[in-house]
Amino acid sequence: MLVKEINFSKFSSIKIGGVFKVEVLSGDFGEFNGVIIGGANNILISPNPPKLGILSSEFDYIKFDGEILEIGGLTKSAKIYNFAKKNNLANFEFLKGIPGTLGGLITMNAGLLGYEISNNLISVLTNFGEFKKDELEFSYRKSKIKGVIKSAKFRILKGFDESLSIKISKKRANQPRGNSFGSCFKNPVGLSAGKLIDECGLKGYKIRNCGFSQEHANFLINYGGGTFDEALSLINLAKKRVFEKFGINLETEVVIL
Repeated sequence: MLVKEINFSKFSSIKIGGVFKVEVLSGDFGEFNGVIIGGANNILISPNPPKLGILSSEFDYIKFDGEILEIGGLTKSAKIYNFAKKNNLANFEFLKGIPGTLGGLITMNAGLLGYEISNNLISVLTNFGEFKKDELEFSYRKSKIKGVIKSAKFRILKGFDESLSIKISKKRANQPRGNSFGSCFKNPVGLSAGKLIDECGLKGYKIRNCGFSQEHANFLINYGGGTFDEALSLINLAKKRVFEKFGINLETEVVIL
């Protein structure tokens, strides 16, 4: 078994966490009773995390036969976006500026402006077998996938939309800079999580080195030296305030380990 040490204060997008051993999964691996970290873009890791795993580099690939696009689970969103643009493939424009690997993108059904990673999806291969799209119950920022995502196949649609790509770039240009998860909470149906947090007086609110951005309240920022406890306290405070004021249970996009 190959194991590597990862410093999550450098590796994760929020830049919080210690140095932990992570099992590297390669070849035709079987059952894995831990958590796959991917690019650690949507993870808040505690001082005592569960068993962790990461796919080996063999799962970083894109295969294209003209009709079906096959992408490995470790492939980064930027690589997928650039491939789609170069080969004039539609419905991957929304990936511009989204961090993460394919496995994470599919698990949370990542999307923007009505586009989702599951739109063109045909099937997903995990360590438990291959599953068709309709078996995986995709919904807003959710899926029900069994096992570790090794790869996925997509139906090819021609026509990369440059104007859509520019529109998405402009939308993302307004997002706060700094070490964050991206969006911290899922938007409740018909509502904005950021607006709810703002109306509870938490926009710009800080606990020591972490805080909700002054630009967009749904972005939790590590301003430097932030800790797990600080970030978790902010998450729990936002949930408490929003429930008390609006009776709404905010659901995190962040995976807390």
